[in-house]
Amino acid sequence: PVLYSYFRSSCSWRVRIALALKGISYDLVPVNLIKDGGQQFSAEFKALNPMQQVPTLKIDGITLSQSLAIIHYLEETHPNPRLLPQDPKKRAQVRMIADHIVSGIQPLQNLSILKQMGEKKMEWAQNCIAYGFQALEQILQLTAGRYCVGDEVSMADLCLVPQVANAERFKVDMSPYPIITRITKALLELEAFKISHPSRQPDTPAELRA
Repeated sequence: PVLYSYFRSSCSWRVRIALALKGISYDLVPVNLIKDGGQQFSAEFKALNPMQQVPTLKIDGITLSQSLAIIHYLEETHPNPRLLPQDPKKRAQVRMIADHIVSGIQPLQNLSILKQMGEKKMEWAQNCIAYGFQALEQILQLTAGRYCVGDEVSMADLCLVPQVANAERFKVDMSPYPIITRITKALLELEAFKISHPSRQPDTPAELRA
């Protein structure tokens, strides 16, 4: 497998965690979203991913984009350890939380949106994340065990940790979200989350390395 990734991309981080958890080794091709006006806009990369976004994964003779589509494929082809619970209700809760983050929070503070916000980008990002986290904290009161849904690491957790890192980058006050904070801390103790961390990637700038 070949993963096209950017060290700071939260969507890429989700996929890196999934690959690490499932023990799938891969080659990493860095795509710098800022350098050269954005390497994702090159004709070569557009041929791979028409949306010109990371992550993109070449695996088993196909090319996949969109982080959740990639994770679902990995789940179906490498079922252990599982990232979706067997119980249909818990499985639905995992998907709900993942979608809440992937559709309801993360895109609103994506690079392309922030560029359009100009000087207000920090305030915009903080407001979008805080609004989403207020709802998420309420949901987690009903679903959380050690992790987002019960005590097994799931697809929801793969989405949570990178989003919390984004929140910290945008200086969001995390004190109103004790459950989110507790779960994130527990997840960051796991090896798969550590090795996939933005501070430990081949394309991480020296000053941001762990």
